[in-house]
This record gives sequence, structure tokens and C-alpha cells, in this order.
Amino acid sequence: MSDLLRNIIRFILFILFKVFVLHQEPPLHQFVIPYLYFLFILWLPYRISRGGLMLLSFLLGLTLDYFLKTPGLHAAACVLVSYIRPFLINMLMPKETADHNYSSPSIISMGWAPYATYVVVLTFLHNAYLVFLEWMQFGNFFYFLGKVSATTGVGFLLIMITELLFFRKEKFRTNTI
Repeated sequence: MSDLLRNIIRFILFILFKVFVLHQEPPLHQFVIPYLYFLFILWLPYRISRGGLMLLSFLLGLTLDYFLKTPGLHAAACVLVSYIRPFLINMLMPKETADHNYSSPSIISMGWAPYATYVVVLTFLHNAYLVFLEWMQFGNFFYFLGKVSATTGVGFLLIMITELLFFRKEKFRTNTI
């Protein structure tokens, strides 16, 4: 299956899963809201340009905003994640193990610790920005921090479970030039 078709299917499945499964579940004590859809952005190939990455992220967020009737909240959070993603990958990937030997970020291509760091940082940024945009004020800072931390923990857990359940075979590319 081509990368384009695989990513189109992922896009549709992540949107449908959020809208028809995760959004239908009530938040845990009005505190934790599970987000998994931005895993689509985390799984995009290394070789995608920054402009293309931001455009796809904007479309993902805008599509979700359309279904959930939120005015651009998810689009803004997705664009932030897609903007930070290349910087974070460059910081986490050792230069001597060229990250272009594999096609996309995964446990295999990055290793457990860098991949977990990559997921936690981007999940935290996504959730903090989304919660801040929902409130447009900090209000009680400890409540804000608790909500972001709890949502990030649940999101990280969902992402790692998804990563383990839907193991992605990464092809080692011998022609990296």
C-alpha cells in the first residue's frame, strides 16, 4: 500500500474514532478528555516538507473542528504540534544515526526513550494549548496544570497502546542519500 493511501486512511480513521468513539464518552470528572487524533501528525513521514506538514495538520484540525463544532481550537493545536515536530525530531535523533534510514518516526526508527519523549512533549504541548484556548485564561493555575497533566497522561497512554496494538513495520532504506 502506498504512503499516500495509508495516510489518507489514517486521516479518516483518526477523525472517525475521535468523533464517534472518544467524543461520545463523557470526560472523566470533567477533567480528562482523551485525544488521539493528532497521532496522525506524529506518524507522518520525515521527508514531508514543513509547509505540507502544517497544511495537513491544519486540515486535520479543521475537519475535527467541523464535526465537533469548535471554532478552530483543534486546528490551532495541530498547527502548533506540526510546527514544533521537526525541531523536536532534530533534537532527539542522534546525528550519527541518520534519521532518514527509516521513513517515519516510530519506536523502531527512534528507539524507546526518544520516541516516548517525542510523544510526551508533543502531547503536552497539544493539550496545554488546547486547554488554554478553551479557557482563554489561566483562572486557577493548579486546576489548569492538573487538567493538562491528566489529559497528557491519558493521551500518552492511548498513543502507546495504539503504537503497540497497531505495530507499524518500518522499512530500512539502504539508499539514504
